[in-house]
Amino acid sequence: MTTLQKIKEIEDEMARTQKNKATSYHLGLLKAKVAKLRRELIQGPSGGGGGGGGLGFDVARTGIASVGFVGFPSVGKSTLMSKLTGTHSEVAAYEFTTLTTVPGTVKVHGAPIQILDLPGIVEGAVDGRGRGRQVIAVARTCNLIFIVLDVLKPLGDKKVIEAELEGFGIRLNKKPPAIVVRKKDKGGVNITHTVPLTKIDPEEIKAVLSEYKISSCDIAIRQADVTLDDLVDVIEGNRVYVPAIYMWEKLDLVRVYTKPRGLAPDYNAPVVLRKGRSSVEDFCMSIHKEIAKQMKYAIVWGSSAKHSRGQKVGLDHILEDEDVVTIVKK
Repeated sequence: MTTLQKIKEIEDEMARTQKNKATSYHLGLLKAKVAKLRRELIQGPSGGGGGGGGLGFDVARTGIASVGFVGFPSVGKSTLMSKLTGTHSEVAAYEFTTLTTVPGTVKVHGAPIQILDLPGIVEGAVDGRGRGRQVIAVARTCNLIFIVLDVLKPLGDKKVIEAELEGFGIRLNKKPPAIVVRKKDKGGVNITHTVPLTKIDPEEIKAVLSEYKISSCDIAIRQADVTLDDLVDVIEGNRVYVPAIYMWEKLDLVRVYTKPRGLAPDYNAPVVLRKGRSSVEDFCMSIHKEIAKQMKYAIVWGSSAKHSRGQKVGLDHILEDEDVVTIVKK
């Protein structure tokens, strides 16, 4: 059985197991097993720690900090890189144009910042698909990760990319958990906490320690919302905590889905507006200028609506991201 198959088998068992006091120890063991298998998967048979190296992946560092551009193929990373730095990064209308890490430099208030245009990653990258391991290994060394998202499906891509980076030990926009584990030669396990533990219990902690063959240690927890994953991260000791920003957020774009009367919403082709110009009238004008003139009222579902069943609104109503709109004509 391969490492991937072992991970899936354990994750399936975890999904089938209902969490309660009777199963907390068992679930703790399973979670620790998955973490150890993922470490084995990432390091590979040689234990090389992430599959770095290879053509274009050993980049000489310059500047006072580095920013890695991460995203799926053909989302505009290379174009953005070229515009910002003047460095040529191959651009074309097909996927996987960038096959190596392309470095460039941009000055911010006179300080040189290195920009790294990384090859596009694919879902399953952390499990070895494509050049995912090499790409994410470089991302681990960056001071900031800039995630570029597809304007038509940013939230779905965001979730997948975060999962890939998470699986490689990168924790985005998080601080190291306030957990200290001090191993000792004897004396058993002693757990102290200065705050109530709401997401982890002693049995789970003991199970994780057992899987890592830690029989004696002092554990101090000073954070109320720590989880079992946080404890595993501390024990593994190879996680990196990197700030990240998302190009979608900075563009302040608003996606609105159309819903013809009597039909389901069309989630495949959103109307994309900008915040500040996202009224129902803007929505109508972006489809056809005559629609606003013909509209009697609109029905809106989503964040901007007062009711989950939908709200009847006029042209001046401001839409929010992922709202659904039906236009009722005169």
